[in-house]
Order: sequence, then structure tokens, then C-alpha cells
Amino acid sequence: MNETLVQRIQVEVEGTVQGVGFRPFIYRLASELGLTGWIKNTRNGVAIEIEGSVPLVEAFLQRLRSDAPASASVEVISTSAIPALDDESFSIGQCTESGQRALVIPPDLATCADCLRELNDPHDRRFRYPFLTCTQCGPRYSLLTAIPYERSNTTMTGFDLCSTCHSEYSTESDRRFHAEPIACPDCGPHLSLWNMLGQEVADGEEALSQASALLGEGLIVAVKGLGGFQLWVDAKSEKAVRRLRDRKRRSEKPFAVLFSSIEMARSYCQLPSDEEALLCSPQTPIVLLRKQRDVVLADAVAPDNPYLGVMLPATPLHHLLMGTLQRPMVATSGNRSEEPIVTDEREALVRLQGIADALLLHDRPIARPIDDSVVMVVGGMGEAGKSTADVMVLRRARGYVPQAIRWSDDPTNDDSQGPILAVGGHLKNTVAVLTGNRVVLSQHLGDLSTVEADRAFRQAIEDLQRLLQVTPQAIACDLHPDYRSTAFARELAATLSVPLVSVQHHHAHVASCMAEHKLDGEVLGIAWDGAGYGGAGQVWGGELLIASYRQFSRVAHLRPFRLPGGEAAMREPNRSAAAVLWELMGEEMLKLPLPSWEVTDNQRTQWASLLRSGFASPWTTSMGRLFDAVASFTGLCSHASFEGQAAMAVQFAAERGADEGIMSMEGYPMNVGPSDSPDTRWMADWRPMISALLDDLRRGINPAKIAARFHAGLAAATVGLAQEAGLPRVVLTGGCFQNRLLLSLVRQRLEKARFTVYSHALVPPNDGGLSLGQAVVAANHLDDVQ
Repeated sequence: MNETLVQRIQVEVEGTVQGVGFRPFIYRLASELGLTGWIKNTRNGVAIEIEGSVPLVEAFLQRLRSDAPASASVEVISTSAIPALDDESFSIGQCTESGQRALVIPPDLATCADCLRELNDPHDRRFRYPFLTCTQCGPRYSLLTAIPYERSNTTMTGFDLCSTCHSEYSTESDRRFHAEPIACPDCGPHLSLWNMLGQEVADGEEALSQASALLGEGLIVAVKGLGGFQLWVDAKSEKAVRRLRDRKRRSEKPFAVLFSSIEMARSYCQLPSDEEALLCSPQTPIVLLRKQRDVVLADAVAPDNPYLGVMLPATPLHHLLMGTLQRPMVATSGNRSEEPIVTDEREALVRLQGIADALLLHDRPIARPIDDSVVMVVGGMGEAGKSTADVMVLRRARGYVPQAIRWSDDPTNDDSQGPILAVGGHLKNTVAVLTGNRVVLSQHLGDLSTVEADRAFRQAIEDLQRLLQVTPQAIACDLHPDYRSTAFARELAATLSVPLVSVQHHHAHVASCMAEHKLDGEVLGIAWDGAGYGGAGQVWGGELLIASYRQFSRVAHLRPFRLPGGEAAMREPNRSAAAVLWELMGEEMLKLPLPSWEVTDNQRTQWASLLRSGFASPWTTSMGRLFDAVASFTGLCSHASFEGQAAMAVQFAAERGADEGIMSMEGYPMNVGPSDSPDTRWMADWRPMISALLDDLRRGINPAKIAARFHAGLAAATVGLAQEAGLPRVVLTGGCFQNRLLLSLVRQRLEKARFTVYSHALVPPNDGGLSLGQAVVAANHLDDVQ
């Protein structure tokens, strides 16, 4: 090849390439290779023109992807040849495009190694400064107030740069070139400690020191982090953790634990390499890890739970605190249960009054509440029986939002499609905006059961529309008519005079997983969860759907049973157990001898009356409630203080009972036969399964073995159902597939039967992924209408 031949290439890069030092990286790369041209931000990423000899231009294109900053995400690179201009240098230009924008701002990222070195270097001007940052780390989305991502459009606009910071910010070769949150002790945010009367009692280093002392005494300190307040307390103090539970009104739901280092985390938890990589990643999510035996932590941290939610410090402030404390700390969301996380110190004085003993805070405003993300690693079997490990996001927030999800590579899905606003469900709510082939999801917003939560939900919708500079051309919502999100969608659609697309709950679940994997055409979707409105007053939850984005048909479901007391059954697994027994044996349920079933004669009589009459007892096909029934029968859980608690107890017991190898274990039988429903072909009848389970209980079989056989039976049944459906691609979705044992078993059995299996990785399988599914279903629905 003629090395003197000069070419000029136009390069378009899409992805997370703004606010992550990508332009300085390209500048340094071009300078190193002696290439000329320019780079500038565009509404979808960056545009580059690069000129030089053919081998050097080819090297540039190769290294553009391979050497990109760790916090960047290069999704698409397109190139085209253009005439050479023979310019003399390479420069960084400004964005001149207008029009609808794709959100390309990176998420908030954990402190990078370079900044951590500066934090601990006594000779550095940012030594022990809690708010140091660079282009590779620090706050982004949590401080963004408008697009484009510039300092003037962040909550840092009130902090004028000192001359030294301004020089760093303006120097193209500096690693803080255009690091919008750049700050130092002379010009940036400052730390202070308040008592709960709103009085400042210390600032700077003294605030850190006093806060650490309070925590060492077992008191509760609310710490203002990146996306809101966290409630901190000593994780080794039973008294302190129980005090936090009482004040926060969170009786049993597990708390996350913050460790100062990976070495400390390893001494408390089993830490395989995949989980370690997640903990140390720029996202620094909470990672679910199995506890080591004889762990010395307060039992109240995660009662009756073999796992811990573990995280490492994500900000310089966290590093400084944990460096002093050198002990594990509970670090949970700064709110009362069922309320959004608190972001403002004045608000904290009201909403955290009676919970926190002091506030450790700073004067950098938070633009939006962003909680910590939660992930886990799920094992499975890949090709040729090789073990694989997949990451599953259970709560998508800090570190992951607002990265767009590309749901299609179809070039016809361009920016002319949409925008569509999807408002999610009622529990674990997220909202989303679809434009073309990208969907931007909000952070986890939580359950919409309080006025404060509803206010946060509406604010998040306004927030996304403002940042993306869009007005929805259609609104998508859940089919349930009484969800707060559905009511809002009806109001907004009427106000804007745009179509309202109601999406069935489980169809949205399946579509969300399809969108993650860019699947087109039909799939078999296995959607198992606690509840989703199926229409005509029916509560679905154990569904097999033949689904595409445009439509679905219900091919199979669990045998229905009633829920005595309706929603009360979600908190009282004994009610689901009574309903299952009623379907199995009718009036005989009143006198069934079953010592492990902790119910009174009066309760049996009351529930039998409801089931006999059908009053306040809707029919359901919920797999989640079937798990509840098993938890009740086996004595594992008779009352649930948080969603999924009973099902978790069955999972944990099954993991204990699967020592001899659950893949070879004979599961309880589930029959597949014709459905009584006219629009469904098959029904999975759980009655043989429950009959065999009850026989084992009477024989005194350990509940852990019973739970394991229950899981094995469900996994075996999915293969038979999938074979009846006859589609090669199977999607596993819904909250029940947060159960890593169930997911692994079902996946392995289906793959052994030569099905191609897809599960969630980018969005949660729970209702946190509904908005993605709603958005893509609505987009295809509107395509058909148009």
C-alpha cells in the first residue's frame, strides 16, 4: 500500500461519547498519529473528519474503538470518504446542530483511579477534597439541568472556576478538559454537618471527623451523595440497625452494606471474579453476593437471607468516610419506606426528621433523585455445556441511566418515529421516551403508592421531555385502568390530543426483553410474576404468550385460583395457600391436618366463606402467588412485609435443598392439558404438584428438599409447554425470574431441549422494565395505524 496516499474520512460516532473525555482522547490520538482534521459534538454523538496517509487513518479508526475511554460507550461508527482539504492541524470544534436530540450524556460514574490517587496524595491541591472529578468520573446526570451538557446547564453553574481550574478546563491535552463538574477546594462545593434543627455544627474536615464519630457511636447519619441522601449506620451493631429499621418503618427488607475496599468485601462475602468486576466497575452498583459462613454482621441487616447487597465507595466523600471508619456500614436510601429518596437538605430536615440523628451534606444541588443500582450475576449453561455468567439488573439507576437502549438496527426506525412516552406500571416504576431506534429510560422511581411518589413520577416525565426536547406524539401505559400511571397517561393524552396505547402487562414484559436483544418476529414469552391485569377483571401472572411487538396470543397459563381478600393475599401468603387447597379439595380444606401450615380454624372458616361465595376473591393465574402458597405450606413465610419476601424464602430453601444436584432431581409433576378459557390453548395444572408436595410434608420431608423439588418441577414443566408452543426462541421475563435458581434451571432445561433462550440484562425482569416494553409495542402499533 502506498503510504504517501492521503485520504480524508468523515466519521460519525453514536453512543455515550459526550462528557467522558472522548473529544480530548480523539485530539490526542490524532496528534500522536500526525493526522489533521477536527471533531465536534453532534445531537447523536460526535462527528470527526480525519486526514492523513491511508495506514495512519486505518490505525486511527481501529484505535478509536479499542482505545476509547473506559467510561465511553461506542455503539455505532459510520465512515465515508470525502475530498482532502490539506489542513494543517487537528482541532476541537463546537456543536452547531439543532433539532431533536438523542440523550448522549453519560451516567454518574464512580471515582476513577487517577482521581483516587489525587485524593490520597498530600502534595496534590485536591488532597482529601470530597468533590474532585474529571472527564472519566463523577456526577453527570444527577447535576444536568439542560442539554447540551455544558457547565452552564448543570447545578455547578453557581460555582465560578478559579484560574487554575479554568486552565485545566480549557487545555485540550488536560484530563480535565471540559470536565463540566470540575472543582477544587478554592472554587467548588464544601462539606458541612448539620444537626436535625438545621444548625451547622461543623464544616470541612471537622464535619467528616464528627460524622465518623457519630457513626462510630451507633447513631444514624444521613449522607448527601450523588443522587440523594443515604442513611448510614454501623452494620455490625444490632441495636443501631434495628433502630434504623424502626425509624424507617422497614421491618425486614434487606439493607445494602457499604465496604471500604474489595478486600473487606471478600472477608464477608463469596466474591467470584464476575461479581468483583461489577463491584469495581465505573457503575459501582449494589451487587448481590452470598455471605461467607460465620459473618459478623448484625442479623437485622438481611434477616433470614443468605445474600448481602454489597457496594464499594462511589464518590470521594464515600472514600473519605470509609477510610476513617474502616468497618462495614449500612447505606440505604434516604427516605421513609414507600417514599422517594430525599435530595435537598431543607427537605431532609422534614422528611428524615425522626430517622436521622445528623446530616452530612454539601452545597452542590442535585438535579434529580437517583438511587443506587442493584445487579446480580446469574449462572447458566452455554454452548457445549460450558458454564456462563450473565449480569441481571434488578434496579436500574445510578451508573446506568440515562444510557439509551437501542432496540432495533432497522434503518427505517429513524428519528421520524415517535417520540413516544411510556409511563410504566405501579410498582418499581420507570418511565421512558422512544425516539427512532433508541429508548431512554428514567431512573428507578419506586412504587407509586404515595403522594410524594406520584409527584416524583410526574417530575421525571417533565424532566425527560425537557432534556430530550420532545413533546410526545403518543402515550403508552399499562392496561390496568386504576394505576396512577394509567390515569396520568389518560390525562396527558387528552391534553396533548395524541393517541393513548394501552399495553397488556405481560406483553410489555416480553417486549422489553425482546427489545434488549433486538429480536424481531414472534417468540414464546414465559412471563411469571405476582400480578398483571389481563382484562375483564382477570389477574394474570403465570403466562405463556406467543408474542411479537405488534400483538400477542395467550397460548397457556397456570390453572386459575381465587385470591381471598384480593390484595390482602399479597401480604399474607396463607391466603394463597387456602385458595390453592380450596381448588384442590374444596370443603376438606377446613379440616386438613397440616402442622406446618400456621393458620387458625377461624382463618380457615373466614377464607372458606370468601372462596365459597367468590366475594372479594378475584381469579388469578399468578405464579408469584403459587410461590406464596408453597412458602405458607412449608412454614417458610406466613406474612410478607415486602414484595417477593415469601418467594425469596422458597428460593433460599431450595438452594439449601439442592445439594445433590437439582438438575437431576425429580420435580413435582405439573400436568399440561386443554384450557377452559376460549382464547387459550393449554393450561398448566399445578394440582398434582401441590398434592405431591403435601404428601412430602406429611411424611416429614425437609422443607428445603420440598422447595427444591418445586423448582425442579416448574423447570420441567416449561420444557413441555415450550415444545407444545413450537417456537425456537423463548423469552423469560417477569418478577419471578429475579429468582436466580429458577432462572438458571429453566434456562438450562430449555437449552438442553435445543431452544434459544433470552433473559434480561439491560433492564429489570420486574416491573422496572415495563416502560421499555410499552414503548416498543406502542411504536409498532402506531406503525400499523399509520
